[in-house]
Amino acid sequence: MLAYTYTAPGTFTLLEKPRPVLQDPRDALVRVTLASICTSDLHIKHGSVPRAVPGITVGHEMVGVVEAVGEQVKTVRPGDRVTVNVETFCGECFFCRHGYVNNCTDPNGGWALGCRIDGGQAEYVRVPFADQGLNPIPEGVSDRQALFVGDILATGYWAARIGEIHPGDTVFIIGAGPTGICTLLCAMLHQPGRIIVCEQDPARREFVRAHYPTVLTVAPEEAVDFVRSHSDHGGADAVLEVAGTPESFRLAWQAARPNAVVTVVALYDGPQQLPLPEMYGKNLTFKTGGVDGCDCAEILELIRQGKIDTTPLITHTYPLAQIAEAYALFEERRDGVIKVAIQP
Repeated sequence: MLAYTYTAPGTFTLLEKPRPVLQDPRDALVRVTLASICTSDLHIKHGSVPRAVPGITVGHEMVGVVEAVGEQVKTVRPGDRVTVNVETFCGECFFCRHGYVNNCTDPNGGWALGCRIDGGQAEYVRVPFADQGLNPIPEGVSDRQALFVGDILATGYWAARIGEIHPGDTVFIIGAGPTGICTLLCAMLHQPGRIIVCEQDPARREFVRAHYPTVLTVAPEEAVDFVRSHSDHGGADAVLEVAGTPESFRLAWQAARPNAVVTVVALYDGPQQLPLPEMYGKNLTFKTGGVDGCDCAEILELIRQGKIDTTPLITHTYPLAQIAEAYALFEERRDGVIKVAIQP
């Protein structure tokens, strides 16, 4: 089968590789019907994910059809259309039982697919712990509607949930990339009074205005004053940092009102500094880390009900044979790209 492979630091290559097989009674084999490229894939390419293993097939955003299951798999069967969770988790350890699946203690726990084991920018993928890692797609929900459920939409849903957003709040979202827009959609579910999105790229600010006209947008250099003038208590009640730069990290706490919750789900290329003397009197609560992707069934139901729609994010579609071109488009942000769908 064709598989896009991390062959060396800085290099991905489309290779012919053997089709994966079941290795454990809890595995499932999934035929990939649609995949996508994530910014985290670029982090692997450029060396920002030291745990990534050269030789693995990359990709962790995908949907497909179950081809085979191990004898202990109970929740899916061959022929089921499924989303694939970015997190691999056993469902049994302390962290899984408490809903912290990103911290699963299994050796393959956490972000494994497309990082430490073969992922889904390929024709087939083996999914460990299939009962936890796969969710059946409801009748009437298309592959394109479900494509982001297991990763960036799960991230946005989790960020909005832990951000403690209340009805009437002012929510400040930093970053209008794909994960930022998914976070925006999920923040809307909590009925805030207003949402302000900060984004450097004018084209992405225009994308937000065109698709979500009730949302306010602002450039980073104007953001602190803008948020303060459009909030009731000197800053945002909830801040969701999705951009992942030193400047956006600083902006997150600067734009928050005293006693606000600042949620950081961005992945950074390097360490960030928390300037405690400057923020001491603000009494902020920080929540950080990788997605705990255990809400996929609920997200799929919200999609089925028409309450979440991420299909406008898919601006381009490429066949797997042309995935290198798709990566170049995505990385260089050409032609108004937001997300690229890959068809095996």
